Amino acid sequence: MKVIFFKSVPSVAKKFDVKDVADGYALNFLFPKELAEMATPEALAKLEEFKKAHESELKIQADLLEKNLGSLKEVVITLSKKANEKGHLFDSIHKDDLVSALKEQAHVDMTAEFIDLSRPIKEAGEHEVSVKVNGQEASFKVVVEAL
Repeated sequence: MKVIFFKSVPSVAKKFDVKDVADGYALNFLFPKELAEMATPEALAKLEEFKKAHESELKIQADLLEKNLGSLKEVVITLSKKANEKGHLFDSIHKDDLVSALKEQAHVDMTAEFIDLSRPIKEAGEHEVSVKVNGQEASFKVVVEAL
């Protein structure tokens, strides 16, 4: 069955990909979780509109973020997570957590695509996280407090 992915599925497809998948996988997993829909001609036309809107939104956001990269250097985000005695977090911090924290604490609106985090943060303490936009790079500080 040919489907359109509206969310990224690890090891399967990225957002907006059109792929053939097994019928059972599509019917029992992808469709109920609203990760994809059947690739009908109407859905493919709608996909092109989504792609154009998404690309223009990303371009606008990238341009705004690029102009404000200098102010990002002063941003300090504080997160509190449960940790053991050694400071290892029970639940790691991912890009999406950083995006929501940036929005709440620093009023900076960005997507996870711009954050350059090679692996999730798994320890309490101070961490430098870099942001790459249109070839330019800046970083902000994340302070993880152990609960």
